[in-house]
Amino acid sequence: MEQAGKLAGRVAIITGAAQGIGAQYAQALAAAGAAVTVADVQDTQAVAQAIVSAGGQALAVKADVTDPTSVRGMVAATVEHFGKVDILINNAALFGNVVLKPFEQLESAEWDRMMAVNVRGAFECCKAVLPEMRRNKYGKIVNIASGTVFKGAPMMLHYVASKGAIVAFSRALAREVGGDGIRVNTLAPGLVMSENVLANPAWKGAVVDNNVASRAIKRDATPEDMCGTMIYLCSSDSDFVTGQVLVVDGGSVMH
Repeated sequence: MEQAGKLAGRVAIITGAAQGIGAQYAQALAAAGAAVTVADVQDTQAVAQAIVSAGGQALAVKADVTDPTSVRGMVAATVEHFGKVDILINNAALFGNVVLKPFEQLESAEWDRMMAVNVRGAFECCKAVLPEMRRNKYGKIVNIASGTVFKGAPMMLHYVASKGAIVAFSRALAREVGGDGIRVNTLAPGLVMSENVLANPAWKGAVVDNNVASRAIKRDATPEDMCGTMIYLCSSDSDFVTGQVLVVDGGSVMH
């Protein structure tokens, strides 16, 4: 594999990694040589075991990104097991099960839950890894946004707003921690046919067809399509890149 060894000696935490794109990120980073903490509110043992069976290093951790104590425990477990943290991928988010609806039908509680997981969750995780990364004068933080930010996609205002916040959050954080050798970038996928998306009736038929038609590369996106860019952002290849947004959607968004 062309990425083999690119992340040798690095330790990564991937949140929301029990399934779908997060699990794919964890497996790709492990294949590239990183030791990975596979974190999620759901059980991540199966993903961690698959990585170990393939010859990689993995630690399964149960973590709720909205709970600061839980997040600090996730970082502490990683440091205890692997000795440090070099990479944080803030992948945990609400999306796959989102019901598309006009914004005036969104309940305030739905809005607050979306912001708690998608925005404050990233904040909590960044805050928790910062002392470790500062101590080592090195870090790669990759936050996950969405191509919807640049399209103004309708019918999921709370989700699009949360991902717009991630873009702004990442830019501001990159300014604050650049002097500590920490790079902060954003990967913005288009509609990816992950497990939860495939299971959601909202992502069927014309909605998906129109999305694919808007791309320069006219096919469905898979979780694997995100991994090359993710490894680039986590590796030394991107050491002089920070505060940037990389859209990976087959050319639907061009900015």
